[in-house]
Amino acid sequence: MGHQEDHLGAPTGLAPADPSVWAALDVVVVLMLLTAALGHAAALWASRRRTPWPLHRSVLFYLGLGCAATGLLGPVATAAHTSFTAHMAGHLLLGMIAPLLLVFSAPVTLALRALPVHAARGLTRVLRSPGVRVLTHPVVAGVLNAGGLWLLYTTDLFQVMHFSPVAYALVHLHIFVAGYVFTASLVGVDPDPHRASMPMRSTVLILFIAAHSILAKWLYAHPPEGVAPGDAQAGAQLMYYGGDAVDISLLVLLFAGWYSTTRPRSSQGAELSPRRG
Repeated sequence: MGHQEDHLGAPTGLAPADPSVWAALDVVVVLMLLTAALGHAAALWASRRRTPWPLHRSVLFYLGLGCAATGLLGPVATAAHTSFTAHMAGHLLLGMIAPLLLVFSAPVTLALRALPVHAARGLTRVLRSPGVRVLTHPVVAGVLNAGGLWLLYTTDLFQVMHFSPVAYALVHLHIFVAGYVFTASLVGVDPDPHRASMPMRSTVLILFIAAHSILAKWLYAHPPEGVAPGDAQAGAQLMYYGGDAVDISLLVLLFAGWYSTTRPRSSQGAELSPRRG
């Protein structure tokens, strides 16, 4: 994750971790990304005798992994320790763009195709469990996503994460998971036995866009401790306009999905009632 000695801010009483710890964290991230990449390839192989898996789904999956890798490793991650603008670029890649690409790669559907019958049934039971139902509700997912960002940028957590590898890892894990679950709850293409109504999803998305935009404007005027005003303003603008681009994409995809499930059917399927979005 590109540890640097010159950090954004300096939390009182917290010394920088040994560089070897940051290097070990990079190794863990690389192994996780490789595991995901190989897991997708293994799932394709396991389901090869079934209907061919759409190529664009795999392309989206690997593009999503690439965005996550760019946000966590290499020049962007290295610069993020000293540049708020680079940090925000990593945030957009890891928390918004990568989740969107991965959600539309339909990883759960591929897993259900590839797993043995008993394992696929077990995964289905997990997806139907009350805990998953709560966590994947748009309101809960939206609060975890937007609330996590407000907590990160309005407390000392932003400074602490650049000194503590554990905090750094947990923050980035939350950013990715919350971004994925939130995106899936709104526009997911995988089976979802708890799909919320269209009015609920659209309302949550609009509120999230407002919360994200307000936070970007707040950061523009109130830089985190240790961040230069010019760097903070550039990062806040990237958050505002970059986030808007992804949010508009989510709106388009949400309403496109709703339209596809409510439009009149062809004459051959006229007897079937349209599903609600």
